[in-house]
Amino acid sequence: MMADSAEPLWVPPESRARASNIERFRKASSGAHGISERDTPELHRWSMENPEDFWSSLFDYLLPGVDRVGPAIAPSEALGATEWFPGTRLNVAEIILNGSTAGRGNLPDTDVMFVSVDETGRRQELSRGDARRAVGRIASALRAEGVATGDRVAAWMPNVVTTNLVMLAAASIGAVFSSASPDFGADGVLDRFCQIEPKVLVAADGYTYGGTPHDRRGELSKIVSGLNNLNRCVILPFLSDEPDVPGGPLVVGWDEWLEPHDPADPEYVPAEFDHPWYILFSSGTTGVPKCIVHRAGGVLLQHLKEQQLHCDVKRGDRVCYFTTCGWMMWNWLASMPASGATVVLYEGNPFHPGPGRLWELVQREQLSFLGVSAKYLDAVKKSGFVPAESVDLSSLKTLASTGSPLAAETFDWVYEAVAPGCGSSGLHLASISGGTDLCGCFVGGDPTKPVWSGEIQGPQLGMGVDVLADDGSSASAGERGELVCAGAFPSMPLGFWNDGPLGEVGPRYSAAYFERFDGLWAQGDFATWTEHGGVVIHGRSDTTLNPGGVRIGTAEIYRQVEQIPEVLESLVFGREHDDDVSIVLLLRLADGQDLSDELLADVKNRIRSGCSPRHVPAEVMAVSDLPRTRSGKLAELAVSDIVNGRTVRNTAALANPESLEAIASRFSSTK
Repeated sequence: MMADSAEPLWVPPESRARASNIERFRKASSGAHGISERDTPELHRWSMENPEDFWSSLFDYLLPGVDRVGPAIAPSEALGATEWFPGTRLNVAEIILNGSTAGRGNLPDTDVMFVSVDETGRRQELSRGDARRAVGRIASALRAEGVATGDRVAAWMPNVVTTNLVMLAAASIGAVFSSASPDFGADGVLDRFCQIEPKVLVAADGYTYGGTPHDRRGELSKIVSGLNNLNRCVILPFLSDEPDVPGGPLVVGWDEWLEPHDPADPEYVPAEFDHPWYILFSSGTTGVPKCIVHRAGGVLLQHLKEQQLHCDVKRGDRVCYFTTCGWMMWNWLASMPASGATVVLYEGNPFHPGPGRLWELVQREQLSFLGVSAKYLDAVKKSGFVPAESVDLSSLKTLASTGSPLAAETFDWVYEAVAPGCGSSGLHLASISGGTDLCGCFVGGDPTKPVWSGEIQGPQLGMGVDVLADDGSSASAGERGELVCAGAFPSMPLGFWNDGPLGEVGPRYSAAYFERFDGLWAQGDFATWTEHGGVVIHGRSDTTLNPGGVRIGTAEIYRQVEQIPEVLESLVFGREHDDDVSIVLLLRLADGQDLSDELLADVKNRIRSGCSPRHVPAEVMAVSDLPRTRSGKLAELAVSDIVNGRTVRNTAALANPESLEAIASRFSSTK
C-alpha cells in the first residue's frame, strides 16, 4: 500500500531529535548567537546572514583539536577565489586517523577504524593504531620515491582498506591524491592521470565482480607506459598472491616496496587550510575529463558537517556507503573515521549473489548507516526483495541515497519494505544531492525534521542554495528552475588543473559554474522548492528537454516508467529535427519481455497521466543495454550526441561503449 502523500513518511521521535548532533550544535552556538529554538530553517538563515560567525562556530565544534587562527573567510569578488581560514594550518590525515572530531581527545588505538568485505567473502579489520602505523610506513615509502608536498599520488584500485591507507599516507606528507576504479580501461585512466602526472601509481592486479575475476595486468602495462614522470608503480595483489606484471624497473610488488620501511606513526606535514588534497574528475562524457582540484580543510569541514549534523553520524557508529574509488562518495566515506565511526568497505557487485547482499551486510556488520544510489534502491524494489522481511535491520538508523533523483515511489517503498525492520526510533531516509564538483552536498537530510515522499529535506547549513527561473529571479514553491548557490563555501574547488594558478578562477572553471547566472554557482541541476521547505531535483538541466518550448526534466519521465515491472531501466533524450526536439524513450526490459502493443500503451498512458501529454515520447524503443559512465550514471548526453550527429568526445568514460554504438545503428536505420 502506497504512503499517503498528505502525511510525512517519518517524523523523528522527540528523544531522537533532542539527542541529534545538529541540535547539540545549535545549543553550542545559541549562547553567542541567540538561536533559541530547534528550527533548522532559522539555523540555516543564521548561517547565511552571518557566514563568519557560522563557519567559525562550526570549525570550533567539529575540529576541537585544531587551533583556529584568524578569520574564517577572506572574501573575493569572485566566489571561487574566496580564501578559507587563511591563518590556520592542519593535516587532514592526522585528524582522520585520530578521530578526534567526534568528542574530546583521540580515539584509542584499539578502536576499529576499517572493516573491508568483498563479494568473495574475504573480510579484514584494521584498528586505528594499526592503520596509523601502516600509514606511516607507506608515507616513508612515498618519500623514498621522491614524493613531496604538492606532488601527485594516484590509485587504480578496488574499494579496499589499502586504498584509504595510501590516500592518508599521501595526505600526511602534503601530497595530492587521485583515484580511479579498476574497471576503467587504460585509455580512461590515461585521460585522467596523464593530465596530473603522478609520481607514484598504486594499482591492483585486478578485481572481482559478479563472481568473475577480471585480470587487469595487460591494461596496467599500457598505463605505466603512457604515464610521463612516473617514478614508481606499486602492484597490490588482489586476484593473485604474487602477480607477475611486466613493466620494467618502475614496477614493484606491494610487500617488496614496503619491506625497507618500518611501521611507525606518520610525520604529519601541517598545511594551509586551502592546501590541495584531492583531484577528482568530471565524467568525461563530453570530452577529456576535467581535473577538479579540491582543498583539504574545506572538503573535510564540509564532510564533517554533512556526516555529523545532517546524517547524525556519531562516535561508535558503523557506516557503509556502496561506492567505487571513481566516485566522489568514496572521498566522502574516506573522511568518516574523523567522525569517530567505523568505516565498512564493500568491494564487488551489490547484487551478488542476490539482491539481499548489502542488506545482509547491515545485519552482519551491525551497520547504523547505509548509503547507496537511487538506482540501486529502485533495482531492489523491482527485484521483489523485501529487506525488512529477510534480514535483521534493527541496527540501521539512517539510509542515504544519491547519484540521481530518488522517485517518490521509491521513498514510499523504503518505508514499506525497509523501515519496518529498523529500530524503535525509525529510519531516517536522507536523500542528498551535490556532486563531484564540490565533493559534497548542497541539499540533504535533517534528522530533526519529517521526511516527505519525493523530497530532499532542505539546504545544508552554510550553503546559499536557491532555485532561479530563467530570468534570474528566485522561484517560488512549485516553480521549476536552476539550482544555484549564491554564497561561497569552503569545498569550492581551488580550480581546474592546468587552468591557471590554483586559488584563482581560471577560464574553464569560470565557464563550468559561474557564467550561467553572473557569478553565482550553477552546476546544472533542475529543481523545485516544496511547500515543506524541501527540494525536488528533476535531473540535470543540461539534459532538460524543450519539446515545443515546454521545459521537461527527464527525471519526471523516469519516475513514471520505472514503476512498470517489465522495465528494468530507461533513458530519455531529445532527437532534434525541424528546429524542435522530440522526446525519445529507450527501455531495457526484463528477461523474457518484449515491447508489445500492450506494454507500449501502458508506458505512454502512465507518462500521460502521471506527468502530462507533453511528456509522452514521440518514439519508444526497446534496447538490449543502455550506456552508463563507470560510476553507474546513465549517459544521456552521449546518446543525444551520437543520435543527433554530434561527436561523442570521450567514449573511454563509458563502462559499456558498445551499447552506444548499438543504439546509434538503430537510429541510422530509421532515417
